[in-house]
Amino acid sequence: MRIDIMTLFPDMCRTVLGESIIGRAQKAEKVEIVVTDIRDFAGNKHNKVDDMPYGGGMGMIMAAEPIYNCYKSLYSEGEPKPHLIYMSPKGKTLTQDKVLELSKLNRVVLLCGHYEGIDQRVIDEIVDEEISVGDYVLTGGELPALTLADAICRMLPGVLSDDICFEEESHFAGLLEYPQYTRPAEWHGKYVPEVLLSGNHAEIKKWRRKQSLLITKDRRGDMFSHFSLSDDDKKLL
Repeated sequence: MRIDIMTLFPDMCRTVLGESIIGRAQKAEKVEIVVTDIRDFAGNKHNKVDDMPYGGGMGMIMAAEPIYNCYKSLYSEGEPKPHLIYMSPKGKTLTQDKVLELSKLNRVVLLCGHYEGIDQRVIDEIVDEEISVGDYVLTGGELPALTLADAICRMLPGVLSDDICFEEESHFAGLLEYPQYTRPAEWHGKYVPEVLLSGNHAEIKKWRRKQSLLITKDRRGDMFSHFSLSDDDKKLL
């Protein structure tokens, strides 16, 4: 899979995605991540990519032409148009289901806005969908794009050591993850639950399932209300 990021801050994106699991995945050629600087397509000697908004108002708006030219540079004539996502607080909220859906594509392009946003005309022209990472506003689209790129990469074959690494995590199966513990068995007067020390894998699995159900019910009633409980789940509650 290839992920392109269109941004005004390419070094920020390369630094973050070059580290840890995602960095190793790129070196192992499990995923290709290409970061492109929108300023390279400004078309003026000062690399200016923004201007004042029509109608007045605070801040500056990213112009349509540099964004359009940047996007067009990412694929050749005759190639399929890559799926373009604009990271925007006006977009649909990101979910694990959406991440999984996007991970099955061959290529996605993530557009990072800045200032007070981008010219609506280029959104109408080239953007396939808008995605938000939450109901809050950041200074730019870079952090949301990094979040989405990381989430997609973790779903790709070979990036994690085993599918179970993400299948038991929060949100993947519609529940929040159970509590995790490591050595020592006692820390600051707090003890690891005895069942986890028992070696009884069936009971451990049952305990973890119960904890996931209880935590989801307590912290995310919206998720829990849409979760389909099995007969065994009902016995645990």
